[in-house]
Amino acid sequence: MPARPASGSIATASEGGAWATVRRGLALSPEITAGLGVTLALAAVSSVGRIIVPVGVQQTVDTGINAEGGPDVQRIALLVGLAALAVAVTGACSYLVNVRLFRATEAGLATLRVKAFRRIHDLSTLTQSTERRGALVSRVTSDVDTISMFVQFGGIILFVSLGQIVVATVLMAVYSWWLALLVWLTFLPLFLSLRPLQKWLSVLFGTVRENVGLMLGAISEAVVGADTIRAYGAERRTQERIDGSVEAHRRSATRAGVFASSIFAAGTLVSGLAVALVVGVGLWFGVGDDGALTLGQLLAFLFLVQLFTQPVQIATEVLNELQNAIAGWRRVIAVLDTPADVADPDGTPEATPIPHGPVTARFDGVSYAYPDGPVVLRGVDLEVPAQTRVAVVGETGSGKTTLAKLLTRLQDPLHGRVLLNGVDLRDVPFSSLRRRVVLVPQEGFLFDVSLRDNIRLSRPEADDDAVDLAVTELGLEPWVRSLPHGLDTRVGQRGESLSAGERQLVAVARAYLADPDLLVLDEATSAVDPATEVRLQRALDGLTRGRTSVAIAHRLSTAEAADVVVVVDKGEVVEVGPHTELVAAGGVYAGLHASWVRQRTSDDGDPVRLDA
Repeated sequence: MPARPASGSIATASEGGAWATVRRGLALSPEITAGLGVTLALAAVSSVGRIIVPVGVQQTVDTGINAEGGPDVQRIALLVGLAALAVAVTGACSYLVNVRLFRATEAGLATLRVKAFRRIHDLSTLTQSTERRGALVSRVTSDVDTISMFVQFGGIILFVSLGQIVVATVLMAVYSWWLALLVWLTFLPLFLSLRPLQKWLSVLFGTVRENVGLMLGAISEAVVGADTIRAYGAERRTQERIDGSVEAHRRSATRAGVFASSIFAAGTLVSGLAVALVVGVGLWFGVGDDGALTLGQLLAFLFLVQLFTQPVQIATEVLNELQNAIAGWRRVIAVLDTPADVADPDGTPEATPIPHGPVTARFDGVSYAYPDGPVVLRGVDLEVPAQTRVAVVGETGSGKTTLAKLLTRLQDPLHGRVLLNGVDLRDVPFSSLRRRVVLVPQEGFLFDVSLRDNIRLSRPEADDDAVDLAVTELGLEPWVRSLPHGLDTRVGQRGESLSAGERQLVAVARAYLADPDLLVLDEATSAVDPATEVRLQRALDGLTRGRTSVAIAHRLSTAEAADVVVVVDKGEVVEVGPHTELVAAGGVYAGLHASWVRQRTSDDGDPVRLDA
């Protein structure tokens, strides 16, 4: 089988064109464009309806107030009534546009958040670790928020603004083509400079989004590690690091904001200049019977200039929001474009579920290296027979934990295969693999729900009786009864209301309830007190009996109780056999065992660790 790449890192955001990014983003959130034709039609009506006021003013002045024989009150009333009706219709269309837009965008962006979150979970833990957790969270939260602000308020406004500019231009040309040309010549330098300005603004807002991720990462890391920070008196250094990330974000956001404000100010300045020119030139050429314009036409033209300049100013602001949104879109798309290095084969022709029953595991020429790091496993050939208890031992850094990660497919080998009952793990659907194979880490993660729900995480369909039975068979009833609300006690964030040993008891109960065929233990009893360890070890003996189990052994008792001991040294499996045979062989394991025995006799009976 050809070599497959090791875990990588989060993809770099694409630097493609802005509109290409927008098209890709909309394709990822199809709900946004659902019914867009109707929304745009309503927006077009709203845009065209804005010319009613200038036309109404012109007609009222020229044919009503300045009518031959004096003001025509009936015509004035009719024109005002029609204008009011048109304004009401325009307002209703604007309301419907906003309602439809809010519903569509929230649905679409919710889909985008879900896709980004699922992709992050599809990535291996190694790939996730290339970026701070807070930065990953920002891609699902604040980056999508920037998209939301543009799509809800900017996108349709940009469309309406462009339509309003076109309509205003046409009507201005009808009244006075040369004044219309004057307005366009006034704005032409601004229009020509927008494209290069927007490119630079895109770079500035891209830096802002990156700094937001770094800032959230630093803050979340400090919050999670608060106890360690206090324990080592690192508050000042931590504060300096956070202050630095906040300051970096402030500087980048200020630069982007000042630059965006400059573009908006330029639009405002040009808009004022255009109005002044129209008034000055229009009056210069005269108004009245001998002038180029009637009074009503000049007033209407001034209204039209406002209708022209207002969307230009809005458009410059919206384009600024667009650059911020594009920066956010690119960061989200970068996550979605990152290949899942540990991909679920479910739905592919190669997918092969593992039926419930005894499991034989085999490493076939397995090698592994972390990205940009040395090889940690090389040419491992190892078979773990079904219903055998195996202990994997070796010095720190020898590759023991990597074996466990490969066996549970938290990572994939660089070369070779890991097989269960002859099936390559890369062909086993996660839904089957996670049922048949369960890992109990040294530090089980707990969620801020009840103890019962934390245990039930491994088997959501299990009823309360099944959870109670698991607790009873593990001998944990006395401990559970000591808690304020028994199994209904909330454990707090990350299980902070429980001790390290109690959290490990929950992790073991979780695995017990899962009833796996292959159990991988990263020294599940390492964080419990001696009395609890004895009770827990008895439960684990019952759990592993009749099942295949692989324990990453840090304690001598684990290796001695195993059917087979696997010795890993410098990334290679150097010895395999029962504990007694390996001790008698006088090899690497015998040397480690002798060292452990000496430590046991000198540590006043403290538990002996295999990697000591």
